[in-house]
Amino acid sequence: MMILLLSSCGKTDKKEDEIAKINVDLRISRFDQEFANASPSDIPKLKSEYPYLFPKQYSDSVWITKLTDTLQQELSEEVAKTFGDFEQEAADLESLFKHIKYYFPETETPHAVTLTSDVRYDNRIILVDSLLLIGLDNYLGEDHHFYEGLQRYIAANLDKTFLVSDVVSAFSKKVLAYPRNRTLLSRMVYYGKELYLKDKLIPLATDAQKIGYSDEQIAWAKTNEEQMWKYFVERELLYNTDSDLDGKFLDPAPFSKFGLELDNESPPRLGRYMGWQIVRAFMEKTDIGLKQLLEMPADEILKQSNYKPRK
Repeated sequence: MMILLLSSCGKTDKKEDEIAKINVDLRISRFDQEFANASPSDIPKLKSEYPYLFPKQYSDSVWITKLTDTLQQELSEEVAKTFGDFEQEAADLESLFKHIKYYFPETETPHAVTLTSDVRYDNRIILVDSLLLIGLDNYLGEDHHFYEGLQRYIAANLDKTFLVSDVVSAFSKKVLAYPRNRTLLSRMVYYGKELYLKDKLIPLATDAQKIGYSDEQIAWAKTNEEQMWKYFVERELLYNTDSDLDGKFLDPAPFSKFGLELDNESPPRLGRYMGWQIVRAFMEKTDIGLKQLLEMPADEILKQSNYKPRK
């Protein structure tokens, strides 16, 4: 076992060395800073450089007024406090796109643009064609006063430690098709594939960062993995097509809904966590490529994984 472990580590280190040598042309524009430091006379230039951020139905007077808006100014100040020169985030994004280029060489590295979005957390990351928009005001930390009106489970993910993970989630929609199969298993494995993408594309991130959990939540999931699996199997939920199961085990929520006393203690989206463990178990037993994994049906992955939860 030790020889196998050392061999595996050696292969991983060699692969990471190869990835580190890949050249990517990642351009990051700090529109948030440019707008914060702009004067009315700068608006035409900004509109020319970032036309996609200035809807044509709004006149220049709207943007000029926004320059002196106190909320906009406070947003810019809080982003500057949290992110500073954005150096660490830029390095993490460059590493991410090197990994993407390694596994998906045909993918074009986008132009990344940072901005403030009036805390539109549902669209905090937008990846379209060759453009990546990052709403930095959605990553100020869960206890920030801008998020006081939000439910706690939403605010918990509004931290910069989840920024790069969110970019991978946006990228996954380009390479991973949502299943037509309506079973709970198919959707669990769909999200499991997305999380396995994060294993490969951001290998230095923690499991908590990948899935959007606190350290306590990921520890709870690992401790209770066997009991959760028994619950899904004994109640024959894996091949159930009831869409209500999404709200209980897959969708963002305060907690997962087993209908048991432990519900309030449980992290949300535990169906995604279980799908992740199934995909990991499958990939430990096969040498197929990442792209091939993304195309495989969920029931075949479960069958070949011989998945057994940790005890």
